[in-house]
Amino acid sequence: MSIKIKDMPQAERPYEKLELYGEKALSNAELLAIIIKTGTKEETSVQIAQRILNLNQNTQNDTLNFLRDLSLQDLMEIKGIGKVKAIQLKAMCELSLRMNKPSNYKTIKIKSPQDIVKICQEELQNEKREIGRVYYLNIKNIIIKQEDIAIGGTGHVNVSIKEIVARGASLRASKIIFVHNHPSGDSTPSKQDISFTDELFNAAKLLKIDLIDHIIIGNMQYTSVYSYIEKMVQDVRAKTNKN
Repeated sequence: MSIKIKDMPQAERPYEKLELYGEKALSNAELLAIIIKTGTKEETSVQIAQRILNLNQNTQNDTLNFLRDLSLQDLMEIKGIGKVKAIQLKAMCELSLRMNKPSNYKTIKIKSPQDIVKICQEELQNEKREIGRVYYLNIKNIIIKQEDIAIGGTGHVNVSIKEIVARGASLRASKIIFVHNHPSGDSTPSKQDISFTDELFNAAKLLKIDLIDHIIIGNMQYTSVYSYIEKMVQDVRAKTNKN
């Protein structure tokens, strides 16, 4: 029979431990245990929480992002997790996602690709579908509009270049940044990604709109297509010089 939470030393109980030492002192299992609240006759809430964490199939990635992919049914299959606790856990995951979204992206000035990544990576890296998103900026690099212009499957998305630039013109945008995710987790640009970037650049230029960059979001990584192309060119030049 397992030790009950109430029988543990006070400084080791999740609630008391957080109060004494702060939330950063708690393990992932202990933080989850606070949400779960109670255990069963056989297991403490910490042990149940650890079994939830063991559902992470990617053993090389110890982040908690996999929790968002668990359905209510997945959670309820765990002994000690009923409907109410499963709903609480799903609500916690959604709150975490929303907390990482800027409250007003329109006040953000974009100075580098990393600024856009900070806005959208947490959301897009967990998407199972490929999403094409456009950020329209004014002359001062401040976002004036964010739009998802295409949602595809797990491996492709059909994007209308004409729609992107037409929308930019109607918004009187001076610049645009295109972002899309790779559900596979690998942010390496494909040949199609590079070709699309070139076509979008030329189409936007006709309407005097600058394509600042095309950013691909992967799992805990991202790639600037511009930087990727630049590196390809440098590698080709280096090989040519050697010959």
